[in-house]
Amino acid sequence: MMRERKFKKRFCKYCESKVDYIDYKDVAGLKFSLSERYKIMPRRLTGNCKRHQELVTVAIKRARQTALIPYIVDRKNVVDAPFETSNR
Repeated sequence: MMRERKFKKRFCKYCESKVDYIDYKDVAGLKFSLSERYKIMPRRLTGNCKRHQELVTVAIKRARQTALIPYIVDRKNVVDAPFETSNR
C-alpha cells in the first residue's frame, strides 16, 4: 500500500522559466539558493534539477570570488537580512 505524501512536490524554477545561463552578478536571484549563513542549499531543499543546481553552484562560487557574496559569516554575528543594504 502506497503512503500519501506529506509534502508538496518541489519543482525546478529555472526549468519552468527556461533559463539556460545563471548570471553570477544577479545576487538577488542567487539568494534563494543560500542559507542565512551563506551556505549553498542542497537540491532536496531548493527543488532544482541537477543541471541547474550545478549552474547555481558555479554562479555562487564566482560571486564569492568577485566579493559579491561573502564566503563565511561569523557564528556570533549572523545577519538577519543579508542581502538588504543599509544606508547608515
